[in-house]
Amino acid sequence: MPGTQREIINQLQKDILHWQGFKAPLPGTTRFAGLEAIEAAFPNAVFPTGTIHEFLNEVPENAAACSGFISGLLGTLMQNGSVCLWISTSRTIFPAALKGFGIEPERVIFIDLKREKDVLWVTEEALKCEGLAAVVAEVRELSFAQSRRLQLAVENSKVTGFLLRKDLRKLTSTTCVARWQITHLPGEAIDGLPGVSFPRWQIELLRVRNGNPGSWQLEWADGNFVAIEAKKINTEMLHERKAG
Repeated sequence: MPGTQREIINQLQKDILHWQGFKAPLPGTTRFAGLEAIEAAFPNAVFPTGTIHEFLNEVPENAAACSGFISGLLGTLMQNGSVCLWISTSRTIFPAALKGFGIEPERVIFIDLKREKDVLWVTEEALKCEGLAAVVAEVRELSFAQSRRLQLAVENSKVTGFLLRKDLRKLTSTTCVARWQITHLPGEAIDGLPGVSFPRWQIELLRVRNGNPGSWQLEWADGNFVAIEAKKINTEMLHERKAG
């Protein structure tokens, strides 16, 4: 009987994780190259898709950093030729810049609305569309009830949602699988040219359901995420080999 009870509990835990967007890796599953350390923070060491992620940002430079990091994620999610919706009242991303993340701008449908209250309604309807790779929405506030409606929308469609929250004065609990904060970091000049560098970010995973929060520094270089510490080690090894 104890063995049977343990098997039932284990199966229930697996089912709950699956319902929350944490799926066990399947052969051929697309992984986010360069995000292995961050993926390890999630259950099953898999970045959860088909669920809602929440990103906090207040100042313009961090909003731009957040958009850049999400664009890197979209580059992987959209590899099968699908499209993405980007919803906002004051768009913060320059469409042509998406090419730097391996995304053709015409595959991102921008929905620019006049009223803030329409953003969440349009987002909820968009998240129900199974043919989308992802939905990105820039919102000022998000209540628990609103986040619950969005989570219910993706449970059937399996679309991944990214919410960029601008107003942190009314920060409340949500049903989002993870809460992130992305901060801009100064880049390292390429070939000594001032002002020419790859995007760099401080990645803060503030809260993750059934996982482990953490902090990482990443760079976007040559079409992939790169851990800055790992890059530093590789560069030092290369210099040592040349010196030898």
